[in-house]
Amino acid sequence: MTDTENTVPAGAPAPADKPAAALAPKPGPKKPSARRRSREVALQGLYEWLVSGAEVSVIDAHMREQDDFDKCDKKHFELLLRGCIREAPALDAVLVRHVDRKTTELSPVEHGVLLIGAYELTHCIDIPYKVAINEAVELAKSFGGTDGHKYVNGVLDKAAADLRPVEVNAARAARR
Repeated sequence: MTDTENTVPAGAPAPADKPAAALAPKPGPKKPSARRRSREVALQGLYEWLVSGAEVSVIDAHMREQDDFDKCDKKHFELLLRGCIREAPALDAVLVRHVDRKTTELSPVEHGVLLIGAYELTHCIDIPYKVAINEAVELAKSFGGTDGHKYVNGVLDKAAADLRPVEVNAARAARR
């Protein structure tokens, strides 16, 4: 999906049916893990929120109706969806230091992926920073535009240095 396909202009009302249904992953050869599936469904929910501004409870209900929802890590899904929406201003404040435009000007897919990545880097310390970044990159590859994953990788790599300096510096020192 390109940045112009299947998106509603900012401020426009959402379609009557679930807008997240338009955000489907590109076909891939591998069955996703429960944790990855939770990120995919959370991204679909964030997309709906960014496009329509719907209430989190409504979005949560829509996402739970999606095919294969039962195959996701439900706790991680809820943590990501509700946490990213609740903390969007703080997460955007982290991201704005590393993006080349206002976060409101990003495509809803890239913005949602970056919110998930920043949330995991900030709050999911049990997930290594490289894994959080890689998972965000994979989301961008599956749902985003052609080179969106490169942008996501660059932004989150810089954000990780701010959010997890000890872990990032140790990894960089180990490579030398």
